[in-house]
Amino acid sequence: MYTPPVFAVSDTQRLHGLIREYPLATMITLDVSGIVVNHVPFLLDTTRGEQGVLMGHVARANPVWQSFSREIPSVVVFEGPQAYVTPSWYAAKAEHGKVVPTWNYAVVHVRGFPRVVKEESAVLALLDRLTRAQEAALPSPWQLQDAPADYIEKLMSAIVGIEIPVSSIEGKWKMSQNRDAADRAGVCNGLRELGGDAAATMARWMEDLF
Repeated sequence: MYTPPVFAVSDTQRLHGLIREYPLATMITLDVSGIVVNHVPFLLDTTRGEQGVLMGHVARANPVWQSFSREIPSVVVFEGPQAYVTPSWYAAKAEHGKVVPTWNYAVVHVRGFPRVVKEESAVLALLDRLTRAQEAALPSPWQLQDAPADYIEKLMSAIVGIEIPVSSIEGKWKMSQNRDAADRAGVCNGLRELGGDAAATMARWMEDLF
């Protein structure tokens, strides 16, 4: 990923926070036919390995669990908030007009070699952890035990667990760091005036960064 130093983020807490808040990832693997792209929600277990382990699952009918390269690591991309930035929000527009549109965003790229988890007990434990993580904030969390055991057992036969020990992790927060304080404040104000959850989230992330 092309990352100018001004946009680079290496703080582990921020990187892990984005993964937790935006767990649906783009999983990019390589097989004999070329590049393969899938979309998989992952949970990051920070207690395992040197840099943690991504945990998820795919349909057994999806060939990715059999075809991914064992020589070239996979890339898993987590995309955080993003927003278009109009130059009209910059204080510099009124000063000299030498401004252009851009796009602000936050992403995390994780690399590692996937491994398959097929043992029934391990897959069940994986599903339980994934479910608990996503249901935790709900008023009445759903649990695997809420569904009939034979129904869950049948569904489990149709999926395969995936674990990816993290070999590297890098973050890019492109959030107007290359602009001065007045321009950044203008962007945050403009986003909040624009309205909507996406714009408000980007404004909050920018303010947290600075």
